[in-house]
Amino acid sequence: MPYLESFTLATDNQEYDYLRGAYQGAGYQTFMVCYDHNNVYPFKIFPPKGLSRLDFAPITILYGGNGSGKSTLLNVIAQKLRLKRSSPFNNTPYMKSYLDFCKYSLSLGEFPPPDSKIITSDDVFDYLLDLRAINEGVDRRREELYQEYAQMAPRGATGDPSFLLKSLDDYEELRQRNEARHSTKSAYVGRRMNIHEMEGRSNGESALYYFTTRIGEGALYLLDEPENSLSAQFQNDLRQYIEDSARFYRCQFVIATHSPFLLSMKGAVIYDLDSRPVAVRKWTDLDAVRIYHDFFEAHRGEF
Repeated sequence: MPYLESFTLATDNQEYDYLRGAYQGAGYQTFMVCYDHNNVYPFKIFPPKGLSRLDFAPITILYGGNGSGKSTLLNVIAQKLRLKRSSPFNNTPYMKSYLDFCKYSLSLGEFPPPDSKIITSDDVFDYLLDLRAINEGVDRRREELYQEYAQMAPRGATGDPSFLLKSLDDYEELRQRNEARHSTKSAYVGRRMNIHEMEGRSNGESALYYFTTRIGEGALYLLDEPENSLSAQFQNDLRQYIEDSARFYRCQFVIATHSPFLLSMKGAVIYDLDSRPVAVRKWTDLDAVRIYHDFFEAHRGEF
């Protein structure tokens, strides 16, 4: 049973009445200008799409192209449910008022499980930047150790008459010289660096690792375009991980994506935010998937 069963958005009449009240002191002309222009985010996004309610499955997907509102919808749900989040989002002065019109239904309790969270592409990007900073520090440390080895090993191999053990303060240097004398450069550097610092991952591997370590058991997870930074293989690996988490570990997912690999997840309910009105569709009928299909069909003879 899904934790989040349904979510209701503000209707067109509710939005109109609220905005009219917000601008009633400025006169009718000012109200119409404000209402006609897209400066009251997140108002005026979903009524033109005919979207007022979503019903959720263990895996629900919000599909659409750039500017379709799928990330906005994900953030609205996350804020209304007070889910944990790491990165800031496009929070405007109208967000709180908009959320007052939104309603939701949960299968258990007033709030979703405590470990529930939203994970955005910005979270993954920040994580990759942190790793890059760490790796740059590791690289600098590695170079320092290479230089240290070069200074100690050659003289240590034949003995270094210039070095004398004068006090206990010199003992550490003597130990390092002896270690360098009996080690290869890689072994010397490896022992003096934390083994985890020596492990290297590509951006895609690190991004996949981020998801698999942030997604636990028995919680609701909102994922915003998780395919970013992932190769086709890693997208497929993430698809399998999400399917298994929903099936075996009592997780529920709401995912904003246009990745064919994620769209193909078994049993997923897919809302097409590019259609008017928004409708539930099969993944094989979506434009993004049909483009891939037609492309490979055109090149069938080359395989």
